[in-house]
Amino acid sequence: MTTPGSLSEADAPASALQDIGLHEQITAIDPSVAGGLYPVDKLQAHISNIRHQAISIFIRCGNRLLLQRRASTKYHSAGLWANTVCSHPRWQETPEVCAHRRLQEELGWTVPLTKFGQIDYAARVGELYENEQVHCFWGRYDDANDKYDFNPKEVSAVEWLTVAEILQQIERQPEKFTEWFKIYMAEHRTMITDTFQLAE
Repeated sequence: MTTPGSLSEADAPASALQDIGLHEQITAIDPSVAGGLYPVDKLQAHISNIRHQAISIFIRCGNRLLLQRRASTKYHSAGLWANTVCSHPRWQETPEVCAHRRLQEELGWTVPLTKFGQIDYAARVGELYENEQVHCFWGRYDDANDKYDFNPKEVSAVEWLTVAEILQQIERQPEKFTEWFKIYMAEHRTMITDTFQLAE
């Protein structure tokens, strides 16, 4: 039986070695340290179950959300569907700056983003751990524009779906979705959809 901290880099999926930014310094959270934050290696945070900051972006067109399927080279949850963008602020980078940076890096375009909430969750993802304070952002995108100029090292596919369609697909094939996206849809769906409706 493995416990947090008992894994090493050798236990990470082989695809992790190809992941962009695998050893970036991201922002860990610990109220006992000065300022409550400190830098940590991204892979080590997920091996050792270290609480850290994250961002999630929800891009919509009308009543549909843009989902992405993670590239096969991601260090965990490779090939699974999630919301538009999920990532981690680098050390001393704000969530807002990170959100705009990662939208451009992953999908090849950017739109104005508005922060609308925070989600705290923890989940096991294979042999790794997610333990995140997630800053959530939404934006609009015209689906008449090209959405296929994404970075294949980050994203393998994108698709527009309504929330009802997402829920149907999660019910039928939950193994095709990331753990955090299933948590978002099960426990935080109202916050997400209510914010989009108010923003019309």
